[in-house]
Amino acid sequence: MKAEFISALEGIVGRGWVTTDREAIQDYLSDETAPAVRPQPAADVVLVRPDSSEKVSDILKLANREGIPVFPRGGGTGLVGGAIPTENGIILSLERMDRVIEVDRENLMVIVEAGVTLRRLIETAEKAGLFFPLHPGEETAQVGGLIACNAGGARAVKYGIMRNYVKGIEVVLPTGEILNLGGKLLKNVAGYDLMHLLIGSGGTLGVITKATIRLYPKFKETITLLIPYEDRHDAIGTVPKILQEGIIPLAVEYVEQDLMERSAEHLGKRWPMKRGKALLYIIVTGRSTEEVFLQADKIDQIARRSNALDTLVVQSKREQDDILSIRSNIYLSLKPYTLDTLDVGVPPASIPKLLDGLEEIAKRFDMYLPVYGHAADGNLHPQILMKEVGGIEEEDLEKVKEAIYELTISLGGTITAEHGVGRIRLRDLSQCLDEKQIEIMKGIKRVFDPHNILNPGKVLP
Repeated sequence: MKAEFISALEGIVGRGWVTTDREAIQDYLSDETAPAVRPQPAADVVLVRPDSSEKVSDILKLANREGIPVFPRGGGTGLVGGAIPTENGIILSLERMDRVIEVDRENLMVIVEAGVTLRRLIETAEKAGLFFPLHPGEETAQVGGLIACNAGGARAVKYGIMRNYVKGIEVVLPTGEILNLGGKLLKNVAGYDLMHLLIGSGGTLGVITKATIRLYPKFKETITLLIPYEDRHDAIGTVPKILQEGIIPLAVEYVEQDLMERSAEHLGKRWPMKRGKALLYIIVTGRSTEEVFLQADKIDQIARRSNALDTLVVQSKREQDDILSIRSNIYLSLKPYTLDTLDVGVPPASIPKLLDGLEEIAKRFDMYLPVYGHAADGNLHPQILMKEVGGIEEEDLEKVKEAIYELTISLGGTITAEHGVGRIRLRDLSQCLDEKQIEIMKGIKRVFDPHNILNPGKVLP
């Protein structure tokens, strides 16, 4: 980086908020992507931490004029290398933009800056007697990143993914213009929906700096059900029967007993279920104790008809939070031994066929292939492990991925249902998008970012 360019950045944000020291910015050069598939970070980067949209705008105008790549950065909790700098350039961290601007109880909305964490968003809603249902996993994730990745997670069955909560955004374009899209409206069909185009764009079309998020009335009662099975097909087969009865839980997760025990041990917590090999983890909400237990009783009856061994009902908030934490930690507990974690999605009714196919692939490659995920929305996570823990040699990784992707697409699915393309899925994108779709997307990228400075090498080949 030229000294005059660094000086110009310091003139925008102040000398204390521009850093070139490699050791000081080490934590900004990676995310939670498994080490074996982590892209190599750039050799020459500068970390810049603005505290306002106007300063983000000035940074992008400068970078656009000089042709310097900019890599927007949230909490660094992504799993596909989407925030990792892969060229010389600027790491643009939004961490200082962490203000809660307004809590609007009448409209059930909150306005926050992009650097507000998921944990703080949940706590802010709770203090106002409201509820933010979504829980993609790591609570240090930031709102801007959640929107840029269109995050999903365990609690998406009843209220949807991040796209369903975002009602307005402030975004800075790569050329420096600041746009305000949407607002506190529930309906708006004035022209093309640019806001929803930016949601899920992976930081390649604009830098999200502020958001209006929809909240919900706080539930009076919430309980967690753990339902064990000896056979994973019985567990998965229960899910459509629950939904067909008109019961829509907050979360319906498929997990495996050994994974939950390993994750609990990793966190130093106790896993309460000791029976079965496969489990359904279900969160039920309602306006009264009677309502949630009525739902729980119906779910128990359906599950027992599908060979469930038992139903454990957990009422205490602390114990429910522990179970959610254990589920959210599965990936991290296996991360040291992980080659890749996929997030394939199929139509929900095809989940049993997907599981059958994954079992066949595991047998073909003589490998242990742990699987967990969101059973009610068709999104599963096969986690491909190293040979030393029963997985595969690294040179076989692409063959296993190709087999899993072929299976998924044959079932009408997608190679990524919530983690996104980022950096590490680029080579596989053509398996689920045709040339014309990619051509159109590249055209959109050129309109927003004519000099290709914003998060280059991500989302699109």
